[in-house]
Amino acid sequence: MKFKILLLLTFVFNLSYSQSTNSQIKNYLDSIDDSEFSGAILVAKNDEVIDKRAYGLSSIEYDVKNKIDTKFNIASITKMFTAVAALQLYEQGKIDLKKPIGKYLPDYPNEIVRNSVTVHQLLTHTSGLNNFYVTDSDKLKNSDYKEISDFVPLFANDTLLSKPGTKYDYSGTGFVVLGLIIENVSGEDYYDYIRKNILEPSNMKATSEIQVDSIVKNIASGYTSQFGQNKVLKKNDYYLTKASPAGFYYSTVVDLFKFSRALRNHKLLNKKTTDLMFEPKVKGYNTHLGYGIDIDNRYNQTIVGHSGGWYGIHGELMDFMDDNYTVIILSNIDDGGKTGASKVADFFKSLLADKELEPNQ
Repeated sequence: MKFKILLLLTFVFNLSYSQSTNSQIKNYLDSIDDSEFSGAILVAKNDEVIDKRAYGLSSIEYDVKNKIDTKFNIASITKMFTAVAALQLYEQGKIDLKKPIGKYLPDYPNEIVRNSVTVHQLLTHTSGLNNFYVTDSDKLKNSDYKEISDFVPLFANDTLLSKPGTKYDYSGTGFVVLGLIIENVSGEDYYDYIRKNILEPSNMKATSEIQVDSIVKNIASGYTSQFGQNKVLKKNDYYLTKASPAGFYYSTVVDLFKFSRALRNHKLLNKKTTDLMFEPKVKGYNTHLGYGIDIDNRYNQTIVGHSGGWYGIHGELMDFMDDNYTVIILSNIDDGGKTGASKVADFFKSLLADKELEPNQ
């Protein structure tokens, strides 16, 4: 009898706590002003959406408002798609995570990389490869990249930053190499593989790679403040390329929620492989890294997901694993870390993961 009473009290406490937290979330979303944040936000609890809002303008020059279904550039959140694709092929026995990439890319032009870098190192940013989007930005052209292989000349002959496996260096280059491996192992174009094996199973109908000069309805233009340094915004078109395995897919908050739900519920990978992906393996700049995913243990509960940031882009996919909240934030304006999407993300981290142990409202 005492056990049943304890269970009932626990249920009532958790229900009261969730209702209080949900109320705080709704009040916060009500308080956000278009001048403070431009983009869309989705919050879910136990895989059910409890609120979703849009703010600001998708086109400042034409005064077009953002909507819940507006497509935003998600920058490096794309890396999660690439990681899942590589792990699907690992699950099928087609990729060995600890073998040098030369097994899958025998003609890769850099011999040192070909013979020493492993898939494990690519997935954990410990390959020693650079981030070509940053280091080779002066060489990037908007529309020269139709295939994944078109990116390779940008970095193939670059010197390694460190001996493979010895140091964490965030690497967009490594994820493009993963894309090449996915193509060679699966026998499919990278974009086709992602669509068939990740987007379609997750019912992500609004997510795709988009050529920079494409005409697409309901897409948010990006506006850069040079990461908070300038008050006058500029369009970010100059800084973009077509999506690669390292970044720049377009998606919506609803679609990214579907992806999160499918991944956590083992619709894309089996439980064993999902657990392997979510297992902390190396320490990054701030968080630990699993395979292509951030594992943030700095708070009162683990936050799993990925961020995406570039000129005119700031996105956050956050799964609060203990309390089963998912928060998706997509913005078409970058920030310096204390305003815009950063401020919104900090609110949710504080409320959900650095919260009081007792409900205070």
